[in-house]
Amino acid sequence: MTRRPFRFAVQGTKATSGAQWRDLARKVESLGYSTLFVADHYLGPGPAAKEASLPPQHLAPITAMATAAAVTETLRVGCRVFCIDYHVPAALAKEAATLDLLSDGRLEFGIGAGWSSAEYEAMGLTFDTAPRRISKLEEVVALLKAQWSGEPLDIKGEFVNVSGYAGLPRPVQSRAPIMIGGGKKRVLSLAAREADIVSINNVPFAAVNEAGLTPAEEAVRRLGYVRDAAGDRFAGLDIEASPYFTEITDDKDAAIERVAGLMRVAPEVLADHPNVLVGTVDEIADRLEARRETFGANYISVQQAQVESFAPIVERLAGR
Repeated sequence: MTRRPFRFAVQGTKATSGAQWRDLARKVESLGYSTLFVADHYLGPGPAAKEASLPPQHLAPITAMATAAAVTETLRVGCRVFCIDYHVPAALAKEAATLDLLSDGRLEFGIGAGWSSAEYEAMGLTFDTAPRRISKLEEVVALLKAQWSGEPLDIKGEFVNVSGYAGLPRPVQSRAPIMIGGGKKRVLSLAAREADIVSINNVPFAAVNEAGLTPAEEAVRRLGYVRDAAGDRFAGLDIEASPYFTEITDDKDAAIERVAGLMRVAPEVLADHPNVLVGTVDEIADRLEARRETFGANYISVQQAQVESFAPIVERLAGR
């Protein structure tokens, strides 16, 4: 496997004021992270958010991304990820191109088929079947590429019908990098064919899944879907992963025991889980290098709470 250099990002969802968000963007940049991601969620406190298991998130993504870009010089900005049903596709394509233009080419564009039925319902949207949502995602990705090309548009599909104009502005990047992620073969194959960044996440925390695979084996299987569908493109893809549980500590066993108790899973399942990073700086750096070999993951997104504690690992591995 050709090894892609490590990159690191922060998923920032905790800011509740302009000052907090601007300070976070500057800190993420100064600590050497590549990208600051936001998320595409809208529910405030209430029964809908509780049902959806979504924590409070004050900032909407597009304005937050623009603000982060405006107060930094090199930091890339993105949403991990926009939901196809929360935005008019042609309008979102223009917003994205504008963000790339105004940031001098620092946009990373994440797009997905949606997953939170409770959020859909709370927002008055229809949560369609997974196959139909993925079919819509395919058409939206085609629209993005066409609209960003500047060529006249004439797209007539089941979900996207756009014609009679050419898209403006053109992104500063020849095409803003697209991130698509998921866990099933169809969406990962789409990502392999069409995206620049493939996010392999949401590996189950069960000891073995319905296919009899451990979490590590499931991550390898998902990478196989990507490799098979990507063909010659595979060597140029970033493979993104986001560890849900990250802790820099000298007492790895105690931390694993604590998280295992909260998750109600066996500690040995968590120790080698693709979405868990617990240990010293040296241990985690070694683990990331091993996982890049096994799972392909070279682009690591950590949660906002770890932005400072994880920085020594960023300093050690970024660009290597």
